[in-house]
Amino acid sequence: MLHSKFQLKEELILRDYLAIERTRLANERTLFAYIRTALYLILGGIAFMQMNDFKTIKWLAPLCFTLSLIILITGIAKFLLMKKSLKKFYATWHYDEVRKEK
Repeated sequence: MLHSKFQLKEELILRDYLAIERTRLANERTLFAYIRTALYLILGGIAFMQMNDFKTIKWLAPLCFTLSLIILITGIAKFLLMKKSLKKFYATWHYDEVRKEK
């Protein structure tokens, strides 16, 4: 299992809400790290393609492109799984808050 499921056991307090916000922001930051890594691998692959003097390492270009695609897909999948989990938790929390206001 790639993600954990949140369980709402009691009413959220400010500390809990802020922890959820930190988790959401960390999730976005991690996605950006995956994207940055994928872009660096693409740049590395382009650099290996341009090297005419080193024909023995030109095979690294397709490897870089393949790894870049794998890393990008993995990052997006992990982001979406965590976002779905957080959204379920947020929806439960928001429902409790709306119920209190009435």
